Amino acid sequence: MVTTGRKYVFDFDSTLTRVEALDVLAEMTLEGKSNKEEIINEIQNITNLGIDGDISFTESLERRIKLLNAHKDHLDGLVNELRHKISKSIASNKEFFEKYSDDIYVISCGFKEFIDPIVEEYNIPSERVYANTFKFDSDGNIIGFDEHNVLSHHNGKIECLKQMNLDGEVQVIGDGYSDYVMREAGIADKFFAYTENVHRDKATDKADHIAPNLDEFLFVNDLPRNISYPKNRIKILLLENVHPAAFENLSKDGFSVELVKHSLPEEELIEKIKNVHVLGIRSKTQVNQKVLDAAEKLLVVGAFCIGTTQIDLDYAKKKGVVVFNAPYSNTRSVVELAIGEIIMLMRSVFARSSEIHNGQWQKTAAGSREVRGKNLGIVGYGNIGKQLSVLAEAMGMKVYYYDVNDQLAIGNAVRCGTLEDLLNVSDVVTLHVDDNKANRNFIGAREINQMKKGAMLINLSRGFVVDIDALAEGLESGKIGGAAVDVYPEEPRSNGEFKTRLQGFPNVILTPHVGGSTEEAQRDIADFVPNKIMDYINSGNTVDAVNFPNIRLPKQNKVHRFLHIHKNVPGIMAKINEVLAKYELNISSQYLSTDNEVGYVITDLDKEYNKDVIKALKKVENTIKFRVLY
Repeated sequence: MVTTGRKYVFDFDSTLTRVEALDVLAEMTLEGKSNKEEIINEIQNITNLGIDGDISFTESLERRIKLLNAHKDHLDGLVNELRHKISKSIASNKEFFEKYSDDIYVISCGFKEFIDPIVEEYNIPSERVYANTFKFDSDGNIIGFDEHNVLSHHNGKIECLKQMNLDGEVQVIGDGYSDYVMREAGIADKFFAYTENVHRDKATDKADHIAPNLDEFLFVNDLPRNISYPKNRIKILLLENVHPAAFENLSKDGFSVELVKHSLPEEELIEKIKNVHVLGIRSKTQVNQKVLDAAEKLLVVGAFCIGTTQIDLDYAKKKGVVVFNAPYSNTRSVVELAIGEIIMLMRSVFARSSEIHNGQWQKTAAGSREVRGKNLGIVGYGNIGKQLSVLAEAMGMKVYYYDVNDQLAIGNAVRCGTLEDLLNVSDVVTLHVDDNKANRNFIGAREINQMKKGAMLINLSRGFVVDIDALAEGLESGKIGGAAVDVYPEEPRSNGEFKTRLQGFPNVILTPHVGGSTEEAQRDIADFVPNKIMDYINSGNTVDAVNFPNIRLPKQNKVHRFLHIHKNVPGIMAKINEVLAKYELNISSQYLSTDNEVGYVITDLDKEYNKDVIKALKKVENTIKFRVLY
C-alpha cells in the first residue's frame, strides 16, 4: 500500500457513481405506478435543493424517504444497478483506489447499506465510509434514518470531517455545495468540484479546482493514472460548421471541444490555433506553413471531407502533425447527384423547369432523351467512379472509364486506354479525379474538342480540373450539349454573392459545392473522422492517415506507451533504445513504420519509469514530436 501524506475524501452520489442512488431506488420502487415520473421529478428536485444547501439536509432526507416507499429487499437490486453506474474515469482508474486505499475516505449523505458494497470493490473498507444508515420497521420497510448520525443534519459533512481528525493535507472531491462547505469551514485544504456527471454552478464557483474527471484530479496531484494527460486538457477546434455529431462524439470521449460555424482567415486562425491540439476543418480553411508554425501543440488535423489540398501535407508531416480525411463517407451522395444530373441533362429538365418558372409552357420532346443505351464516360475510376459505374449500368447505360491507375472493371464497364478514346465515345462525361495539382485544367479546349458534338459534361470533383472559359466557349458553340458543375476554381469562404461565366446558360446546372453535402454523408463523416482522431490520440494508431506512416496496434493494459516521431535518418531507433536501456526500461513491444521523410515508433514498457527518461527521449537528435499515452 502506498501513502502520500494527503487524505482524499470522496463524495459518493454523482461522483463515484454517475447517478444519485436514491433516484435509482425510486425508479425501482415506483415501477408500474401511474404517477412514477411526477414523484421521481419531485425526488430529484428535493435532492438538488439539499445538495445546493437551499433546504436543510434533514428535511431533504425525510421528504425523499417518505416518497420512496422502499423495502429492504430493494437494496440488493439497487447495489447491482449501481455497480453498472460507476463514473467512467473512476472505473478506469481503479488502480489508484487499490494502491492508495489507506488515504481514501468516503463521506456521503447517502447510505452505507448501498455504498459499502460498491466501494468495497475499490478496496475502501466500511470503516473508511462515513454515511447515513436506514431505519426499517418489523416488515423490512424503510421508514427513516438514524437521526443521531451527524450526516443526517444540515452541514453534517463538516462535523463528520472534524470528528475524523485526519492528519496531513485533506482534499475533498465532490459534485455539490455540501462538499465545498468542508473547505469553507477550514477543515479541508482543497475542494475539487467533480463535473463528470453533473455541473453545479454553486460548487464550481467555489472550487479550488474543477475536475471534469478523475484523470484531471490525479494529474493535478501527480498521482498514477490510466492516461498520462487528461483528455479535458486536449483542446479541439472544429471549424466550418461540421456536423454536430462530431462535437458530441469528441466531447463524449472527454475532450474540450469548440465549434465554430465558419472558416477563419489566416491571421485569425494563427491566433486561435496556438493552444489547439486537434483542428477539424472542411474545404475552405487553409492550413499552410504559417498556420502550422503557429500551432505549437497541434497533433492532428481532421479534414471532414475527401479533399486535402487545403492542407500543406508535407509540411504537416515535418511538424509531426497527422492528417486524416473522410475518403469514403460521402461517396454515395456524390454518385446519386451524378445520376440525377445525367438524367436531368439528357431530358433537358433544368431548361423546362426554368421556362415554366418564367410562365412559359413548352411541352416538347426535342432535346429530351432516355439514358438507356447511352454511353457514359467516367474519368477517375476510384470509390465514386466504381459506384457510379454500377448504378449507371443498372439503368441500361454503357459504361466506359479512364484512370491513370490500372483499375479493374466492375460489371460490363470497358476500360479506355487514353482519355481521348473515352471522350470520343461518350454521350455524357463525368469527372471524378483527385486533387492532385497535376490535374489542373485536365479538361480544357483540346479535350472539349475531342468530345462528341452535343455531349454533356459533369464535374463533381475539383474546381481546377475544368478550364471554365473553355467550357463556356464549348457551350456557346454548341459543341457541349449541357453541363452540370458543382465545384469551381475559386469558391467564396462563406455564403453570399458568387459569379462564374457559366451563369445564364439554360442547359447548365450549377450547384454550390454540395455534391457530398447530404445529411447522411455529413453524419457519416462526423463519425468516421472523429473516430480516427480519437484512435490516434488515445492509442497512437495512424491507420488511414493521409500523410503519415500507418501503424495499427492493440491497446495494452498495465503498460506505458511512448510515441516518438522523428526524421527518417539512420540510427534513430538505436538511440531510442539506448536511452531506454540506460533507464533500465523493459520493452514489452515496439512498432516502427517509416516513409521517405519521417519515422514513427511506438514503444510499450511494462514497468514504472523515471520521468527523466522523457526528457532524454525528447533530446534524441532529429526528434520531431514525443508524447506519453499512459
